[in-house]
Amino acid sequence: MNKIQEGKYRPYPQIDLPNRKWPAKTITSSPAWCSVDLRDGNQALINPMDMNKKLELFALLLKLGFKEIEVGFPSASKVEFDFLRRLVNDKLIPDDVTIQVLVQAREHLIAKTFEALQGVKKATVHLYNSTSVAQRKIVFGKTQEEIIQLAEEGIDLVKKYEKDFDGKIFLEYSPESFTGTELEFAARICNAVTARWGISSDRKVIINLPATVEVATPNVYADQIEWMSEHLHNRENVIISTHTHNDRGTSVAATELALLAGADRVEGTLLCNGERTGNVDIITLALNMTTQGIDSKLDFSNVNEVLDIVEKCTEIETHVRHPYVGELVYTAFSGSHQDAINKGLAYRKSSGDTFWEVPYLPIDPEDVGRSYESIIRINSQSGKGGVAYILEKNFGYQLPKAMHPEVGKLVQEVSDKKGEELSANEILEIFKDNYLDIKEHISLSDFTVTSVKGISKCTLTYNCNGKNVIAEGEGNGPVDACKNALMKDYKNDFTINSYYEHSCGHQSSAKAIAYIEIQTKETLSCFGVGADNDIATASVKALFCALNRAFH
Repeated sequence: MNKIQEGKYRPYPQIDLPNRKWPAKTITSSPAWCSVDLRDGNQALINPMDMNKKLELFALLLKLGFKEIEVGFPSASKVEFDFLRRLVNDKLIPDDVTIQVLVQAREHLIAKTFEALQGVKKATVHLYNSTSVAQRKIVFGKTQEEIIQLAEEGIDLVKKYEKDFDGKIFLEYSPESFTGTELEFAARICNAVTARWGISSDRKVIINLPATVEVATPNVYADQIEWMSEHLHNRENVIISTHTHNDRGTSVAATELALLAGADRVEGTLLCNGERTGNVDIITLALNMTTQGIDSKLDFSNVNEVLDIVEKCTEIETHVRHPYVGELVYTAFSGSHQDAINKGLAYRKSSGDTFWEVPYLPIDPEDVGRSYESIIRINSQSGKGGVAYILEKNFGYQLPKAMHPEVGKLVQEVSDKKGEELSANEILEIFKDNYLDIKEHISLSDFTVTSVKGISKCTLTYNCNGKNVIAEGEGNGPVDACKNALMKDYKNDFTINSYYEHSCGHQSSAKAIAYIEIQTKETLSCFGVGADNDIATASVKALFCALNRAFH
């Protein structure tokens, strides 16, 4: 194990907030949502989206109900500029949707941004500059005062170009790398920005406090948000926004705690796309609220459509365990989980209670356009009971419990070899290949059985290794009589351990299924299966199957 150099890392300092209020609060309403899929998400792609993909994703965001959408960095490239112009020229921006654009505090970039915005009715100009200790020291070599001056100059430039703009301009300011910035300095620069802008009830400002890099536990981010909320001037006219990344894997928790701490707005992406480990996933946040009875104001009733479009546009597959939308999140491999879910669904149906209370399922899959099927997925890690469940649930074969390990082993061997999950039909084929369509050294040709006073007499015709044999035997039932007839000429010694039978299918076309377990000197036990319209014939077929499997 590599030893980390001592002093290379240090704990993030705690926030001095002795009377913090957020731990006692509850989220009761949804925040304002802003999608940054087309900007932050797009810049993090190996293959950035082309015009058609951007248009398709933009249409999806509108359909989901987003009222604020950051469409790009139009001053950074022609592609970004042309996309915004396409939205304007084709009149694709609804009147109730605010377009957001990102820009740095440089005049030629701000001028280009306003050129791209011409014709937009409502736009948020998102101005940012980095404020963290590390950025000031390592990247810019500037003092706090110089960083504040840079931000104020940017505000002046936005105001300059705002004067000749026909639509409504909103200001968003981000002290980038906020989580690495001293709180006192973050408050100073944000207050300087709002004052320079001329904040008022008619001129509110979005102060975005990004966890550009997630550097501490979620509670620390909540403390930072609450501290800022208490130190921002004209707080009633400030919209505090979060923009969390997932470097520590806790962006969802950090955002939720930030909402408790006073945040009003959330920036994020669909399915976590974004720089490094990604931005916070708005789908997870919104559906978390749904499970708490809160209207998120976003429509995720068809998550399959969302997955299809986002995966197509980003060329990134969604993890099968992704919350709420992954392929496997409504499927249980564990038999005990399956049993509890099925009982929960049955209870809900019989009780008539509208409250969703089903073990292991925090949300009704139908609410997101998915379905829950009472199945067990079979792979090399699945239990023997899972295989039996599939055969019974899907095909009607009610295997005796003692047979489960034998069949489970056969399925596991195939699964190990393939290295992947097996479908129900593949499991059925394994069952048929090993019990119903096997290679025979001894085959049944015909048999008759009569019973008198509890004694069964059997006349058996069979072929063994190419030789036709007719034999007779008596016993306390058809199977015992057949076994005794066989033993007169058959050279392999065996005993019958157990016998099971059941019908399979609808009454008019039901077949009898028989299972026989035999014991031999060479093997512990071996099962055979027989199927026929007649139960006695099915039983004899099961015996022959067991012999062929035991003495192949």
